[in-house]
Amino acid sequence: MASSGEASASASASASASASASPSGDRLRVVGAWAGPLEVELGAWTVAMLRAEVARRAGGVDPDRVGLIFGGRVLKDDPAGVSLQQAGLKGNAKVLSTLASPDRGKALAAEAAAAAAEEEHASKLVRLWDAAQALSQRHSDGSLLDENFNIALEDQSGQKVMFGSPEDMKALKMALMLHQKAKVLIKKNIYKDALDVLMMSEEAFSLCDAKLIERVDNVPMLQLDIVWCYFMLRDVSRLEVAGARLNKARLGFELSHGKDSTRFRLLQAARHADLALYVRLELLEGVVAYYNGHTEKARGSLSSAQSKYMQLQVPDEAIAMLTDMGYDARASKRALKMTGYDIQSSVDLLCEEREKKIRRREQDIETEREIMEQRRYGKTPMNKAVDMQKLRGLTTIGFEKYLAAEALRINENDAEKALDLLTNPELNCALQSKIQSRRKRPSHVLGAGPLRAGPAAAVAAAVAGNAPPQIPDLNAAEGGNQEQLVNNGAEAAANDAEAADNDAEAAANDAEAGANEEAVNQDQDMGDETEEDETEEYLIEEQAGASHGQALARDVDMENELANELTGDALDDYDIDVANEGQAIAEYLSLLESAAAAASS
Repeated sequence: MASSGEASASASASASASASASPSGDRLRVVGAWAGPLEVELGAWTVAMLRAEVARRAGGVDPDRVGLIFGGRVLKDDPAGVSLQQAGLKGNAKVLSTLASPDRGKALAAEAAAAAAEEEHASKLVRLWDAAQALSQRHSDGSLLDENFNIALEDQSGQKVMFGSPEDMKALKMALMLHQKAKVLIKKNIYKDALDVLMMSEEAFSLCDAKLIERVDNVPMLQLDIVWCYFMLRDVSRLEVAGARLNKARLGFELSHGKDSTRFRLLQAARHADLALYVRLELLEGVVAYYNGHTEKARGSLSSAQSKYMQLQVPDEAIAMLTDMGYDARASKRALKMTGYDIQSSVDLLCEEREKKIRRREQDIETEREIMEQRRYGKTPMNKAVDMQKLRGLTTIGFEKYLAAEALRINENDAEKALDLLTNPELNCALQSKIQSRRKRPSHVLGAGPLRAGPAAAVAAAVAGNAPPQIPDLNAAEGGNQEQLVNNGAEAAANDAEAADNDAEAAANDAEAGANEEAVNQDQDMGDETEEDETEEYLIEEQAGASHGQALARDVDMENELANELTGDALDDYDIDVANEGQAIAEYLSLLESAAAAASS
């Protein structure tokens, strides 16, 4: 029996639905739990409104208990508000109504809510994968970045590392971003979602060359995190696969850390930063052994885990000594755990970490400055940024920065072709003349007409493979041929009237080349007004060319979520709160003792 509140709510919904029906509405024949003709307006009523009306006429029951079937299919409420007519119902159609028990109605509602939550979760996983893929692509292939940061790989000392092919770098960055996301979920005790993200991270790791990652501990950490999620979800059905994953984790740690962690100790100045990892590993090995009936093996693993766990219990007095020196309590506790409570070693570690943070902050500022500088130079024909390392190489041997940047840009960052252009007096002069001619153009011309995102123009194809340097044909006849200078972008601008689809591309390339003119102004300190013009030109260029090479729109929110969770803290992965591990160790040791006592009696 529905409560009076429910009946009132149903009557209210029905009254609203009835009010919307016109006297000349269509008629439906309802049979089943409630039977009778029903006047409706097929073009205005929704399934939810029909359900509410049938519920009212069936005695004011909860609408969630009412089921509607038409033409052999169940009619479901549509969030988009699809009308009955759009759902396929016609005048004089017969609709079967069913009435579930109150508990069944709640169960159906719970199932619908669970299905909706699962669909939302699946959608978010797809967004996570796509965002990680997009970020890793842009931050691995030399694209001109939209963000003011760069995602780079670092070793434990904070030094940037480059290894493998660009595809390996892309896959590794993607895997690490997803793994970090899963770690954040684990810290929030959201283990089911974390497990799904860990599986995606494992898939991304599988795209890397196995030989490149076998000496790093990220993959065994991933295996350990997966089994930890199994354990926290109490998923005993995965014991067999859990054992295999733990074997992979131990082997991976041995390869990366060395036998008995000797290599890791050497890299970490004899510190025990990995101790918490082995507490978790040995606990899980003991649990798997326990459920497989290997009691002695379980006892050995759990006892070893307990011994290591006790080493991580930091005395409050030691923490107080470091906090009195001005160090943060959490950082102090972490340092003490990793140094075996040695005060001086802890102070040394805290000082090192503080220096790393300062260096990282300085590097972030420098990275942001470089990205802003790259934006001034514009994009290459293949939508890449000017390679700053190659640019520094050219400026070191005496070339002006704005000329070197333009030479690299039009030659797709090919340093040899750029050098050939710059060392040829005639070509160098022609390049400067073209840049000077662009400087004289009114900047507002770049924004004339609507900007539209079209397919990449022939500029991209012209520089693929072993194309020759994009330089002017100075041996051609005098006149119009000498006006064709430097790159395909200039040709696209000259042929603007011939192909309407290339308008945006031509404007973009003009803006890119015009940005070099502004770089000249900056190098020569021409003043704030010039910088404002430069910014205006870059923004116009970015709007015109932003869609090139990007088939899908960016999921900015998800990308920011992933990027903001990257800490750059090399020791964060080893800083595990082992409180849950300590409780589990005590629990399973107690179970072993109980089993032994029962067997002896």
